[in-house]
Amino acid sequence: MTDFVMVGALTVFLFLGLVQLALTVHVRNVLTDCAAQGARFGALADRDPEAGAVRTQSLIAEALSPGYAEQVSARLVDLEGVTTVQVEVRAPVPVAGLIGVGRSISVTGHALAEAP
Repeated sequence: MTDFVMVGALTVFLFLGLVQLALTVHVRNVLTDCAAQGARFGALADRDPEAGAVRTQSLIAEALSPGYAEQVSARLVDLEGVTTVQVEVRAPVPVAGLIGVGRSISVTGHALAEAP
């Protein structure tokens, strides 16, 4: 009986740890995709980089939570002689479910800026 309780508790903790790790990777992938889509939106000829940041914030708020969309910045950068729009997102690392504390994830998205 005692062995079952100890092994069962260890198995449950390992399973919950794997689920949390999978959730963290999912959050990172969603943030990367939202940053890339926001960069593409901000790189259009009739848009500016700030429009890409706003688009990224709305995508993150819809996909995850508005708390993950608080630190989004966009700017024009010169990448190997080509003008690109860079959207950077800093969001908390989910520790328990989607609740994040302490450390943060930083992802960027790039897109070629169209000439007006």
